[in-house]
Amino acid sequence: MKLPRRNFLHLAASAAALPVVSRIAWAQTYPTRPVRIIAGFAPGGPADIIARLMGQFLSERLGQQFIVENRPGAGGNIAAEAAARASPDGHTLLLVTWSNAVNTTLYDKLSFDLIRDIAPVASVNRSPGVMEVNPMMPVKSVPEFIAYAKANPGKISMASAGPGSAPHIFGELFKAMTGVDLVQVHYRGSGPAFPDLFSGQVQVMFDILSSSIAHIRAGKLRPLALTTATRAAALPEVPTVGEFVPGYEASGWAGIGAPKKTPAEIIERLNQEINVILADPKARARITDLGIAVFASTPAEFSRHIADETEK
Repeated sequence: MKLPRRNFLHLAASAAALPVVSRIAWAQTYPTRPVRIIAGFAPGGPADIIARLMGQFLSERLGQQFIVENRPGAGGNIAAEAAARASPDGHTLLLVTWSNAVNTTLYDKLSFDLIRDIAPVASVNRSPGVMEVNPMMPVKSVPEFIAYAKANPGKISMASAGPGSAPHIFGELFKAMTGVDLVQVHYRGSGPAFPDLFSGQVQVMFDILSSSIAHIRAGKLRPLALTTATRAAALPEVPTVGEFVPGYEASGWAGIGAPKKTPAEIIERLNQEINVILADPKARARITDLGIAVFASTPAEFSRHIADETEK
């Protein structure tokens, strides 16, 4: 049977549109099963806290469980590698952090490329760090700490969340700018470092504020200063390091990424849902109560941010 030319062209156009329609329909029904968010640090730390908050919010909005899978080690590299190798169907996501950008130059050889293998979905937050000490330390300010450290070189232990983590780099920057001699002690995240910090086995940590603020409010840790250029609304009485060490400034950030070939429609759907969450007053209140700032973006904006931070 011979079709009229007009009918033939209509059928051809419809057939060509089918893949687009099916992808859009797939994105609309996503997710079809539980989604895992891989976090590169142990439970109790800032990455874990943000991953669990976003997982809870996304579960409520999309009707499927978003489950946090902690894969600590190598400053987040183990988690990033697992995400890079996962099936690109939107059911495996990565909590991308400042440490991932640092690690591209900190480690000589990685089995993955952050910019090539991880597709940016959405940024979530910017985070100040907090210079905090065990309350038994005889110091109550940054100048007192510097004087005490210089009088006791190599005798003060500084906890970090692992090589390349924000506490590691924030602390090393402080050492470089003040000339103090502190012994770096690496843990598999901020959470595992807290027991030793509480007991005095280690004396100082430059932690991300979100994971420490509850311990500070409970009196378990003494905050000396924040690492950002300005003070935080959550702890307005705490000064910044820069008020005593001119030019010191450091902050962390986090967002959601996915394996590189994840369909654009799913990435766009996730971005829209995350930005709706970040605009919700109740969600914003929960995030800002942790002492961190909401940081929303498009996938393209988050991509540029990661590239800029990696270069920095």
